[in-house]
Amino acid sequence: MFKNSCPGSREIKQPKPEEIRCRRCGEVLEIWSDEAEVKCKSCGEVNSRLRGPSCIDWCAFAKECVGEDKYRKLKSAKVSKN
Repeated sequence: MFKNSCPGSREIKQPKPEEIRCRRCGEVLEIWSDEAEVKCKSCGEVNSRLRGPSCIDWCAFAKECVGEDKYRKLKSAKVSKN
């Protein structure tokens, strides 16, 4: 039904770590490409990474392809200015 290597969902299915800075204290945080938010261990601020358009925004099969839980979390993620 689906290709195993859909290029639109690669970062969701095969996540990679990214570094962002906490909006509140500036601490370097690790967030994975399949995560919407991460909590700062220093100050407790919840931070999100910048998320551009992806397959979950336009593909009719995205929910089935990446899984309902990840789809729901990423679809509802707030866009931050990190």
